Amino acid sequence: MSAISKHRRPRRRATRVLAVAAGLATVGALVASLPASAGQDHSGGASKGKHSRTVDVQLLSFNDFHGNLQPPAGSSGQVTERQADGSEKKIDAGGAEYLATSLRTARQGHPYTVTAAAGDLIGASPLLSGLFHDEPTVEAMNKLDLDVTSVGNHEFDEGAKELARMQNGGCHPKDGCFEKGKGGKGKKFEGADYPYLAANVTDEKTGKPILKPYWVWKHKGVKVGFIGVTLEGTPDIVSADGVKGLKFHDEIETVNKYAKILDKQGVKSIVTLIHEGGVPKTQTYNYDCDSPGAGDGISGPITTIAKGITPKVDALVTGHTHNAYVCTIPDPAGKPRMVTSASSFGKLYTDTTLTYDRRTKDIVRTSVRSANHVVSREQAKAPDMTSLISRWDKLAAPVANKAVGYISGDIPGRGAGVPESPLGDLISDAQLAHAKSLDPEADLALMNPGGIRSDIVFKASGSEGDGVVTYGEAFTVQPFSNTVNLVDLTGAQLVTGLKQQVSGSNEASPKILQVSEGLTYTLDMTKSGADRVVADSIKLNGKAIDPAATYRVAMNSFLAGGGDGFAELCKGTKPVVGSDDLKAFSDYLTANSSVDKPIAPPKADRITIVK
Repeated sequence: MSAISKHRRPRRRATRVLAVAAGLATVGALVASLPASAGQDHSGGASKGKHSRTVDVQLLSFNDFHGNLQPPAGSSGQVTERQADGSEKKIDAGGAEYLATSLRTARQGHPYTVTAAAGDLIGASPLLSGLFHDEPTVEAMNKLDLDVTSVGNHEFDEGAKELARMQNGGCHPKDGCFEKGKGGKGKKFEGADYPYLAANVTDEKTGKPILKPYWVWKHKGVKVGFIGVTLEGTPDIVSADGVKGLKFHDEIETVNKYAKILDKQGVKSIVTLIHEGGVPKTQTYNYDCDSPGAGDGISGPITTIAKGITPKVDALVTGHTHNAYVCTIPDPAGKPRMVTSASSFGKLYTDTTLTYDRRTKDIVRTSVRSANHVVSREQAKAPDMTSLISRWDKLAAPVANKAVGYISGDIPGRGAGVPESPLGDLISDAQLAHAKSLDPEADLALMNPGGIRSDIVFKASGSEGDGVVTYGEAFTVQPFSNTVNLVDLTGAQLVTGLKQQVSGSNEASPKILQVSEGLTYTLDMTKSGADRVVADSIKLNGKAIDPAATYRVAMNSFLAGGGDGFAELCKGTKPVVGSDDLKAFSDYLTANSSVDKPIAPPKADRITIVK
């Protein structure tokens, strides 16, 4: 099941580097950075002349791109910037055309520059990329000269074999080649020029990493090693088929293991690319994460991981939580170490300066400085990205532009910023309606919040007109191809499932299920753990849930398999598998809306929140 990548074809840039991992060599490339303008700057200063002992290496990084080649719509395409007077400003950001321009501008004047990412570049993608199994996004990453990335959980959405195809190329085993090449034959997908790193993901049978665990960037005697890992809990948030035959290992133990290996090879400067993250105290991207003290402005899994990773690692580029931060979190030796994340969808990128000491071959930690920068849509578009998007858009247009429904106003989903979103209610209602077509006795539907990938906005995204929901927009909201499943759960199991939203693996970071019309309850966030769900408040159509009664519950196949820590939901009996969730959603929009009678945004009042 090994998915070790082949030697890549030569990169376009003149400067070349060698990739070294697990004893194998691969061709990499040099990339880089943009001058710091807004964000946090940690600097100690260092004198660097032509023959200086030290040299500045520019590290440009981003994470959680999720195939957003076109600028994301609504609040999903905005970042919040703190102004000098303390007020906040929303800025439209993101899109491959602007990300490429930002990175290329940043690299100017930096002879030592490398570009890295922290996973989830693909998966959960809008239709323009997702329809073609994310081949367009890999092509875009090649064009903007990404050097290296870790895998994220979404790289496993279609399984390890498909991830290997993303690395090595080849046409899709079922859908074939999407474009025509010379002589009318299918144009072969060439795969990623950059290595995917998966140090903590091994084959169950062989015990070996399925991809390269690390990669070394080299330029004029300067060497920087990169170790890539995803969160150990990936199997909990990916479908069982996607991680079949794989084992996911502890992040700290894995990084420390490979840091020792790199150190023995003489690579003293090390960066970890880790698809796990934290939660900042504020959603403004340029807040001071080190106020009042180092790392005080962030919490969550990455803080524990950062404090456990060996001091041999000089910086951590992180992701997964879709948040923005630039923090110095002390390493196990108590020394400050940079930990960064650049939001998501290509809305930000991080510019970090690593001062490399030629004598020690290590990074001078006190001279590390970093800042996040907005990928503004007011700058020029990169023509090659515009051409790429146009080419794939022509292939997608017949499917993407079909109208499937009509709305009277914005329906926030992922960008709602509240436990219960209007779009979550709408999707749950759609799944219940589909379930009732399978079994008229269906009672309710539950939807995981992470499966809602975007908002639906009233303003037209193209030529379809305001208030029109296209298939492409619906696909962006629900791109996973989960099926709508129907199972029997007892009232006691239903209550336990709801309590798992705020307990167990979800206690520190609750995952509030979206619920269909008729199901109501109170969530008391002043309490802790499972007690946050007020059990005697749970009602269905005004009647209290009977622990001994049986309820017919609809949910997607991800939840039905116990995903997101909902172990109780996978205990359902008498399963019936319906159509995919996207079809259920688009069919519901078509059946329940028209130009004259558009759907109004739901009130999102089914869950009463006590703060």
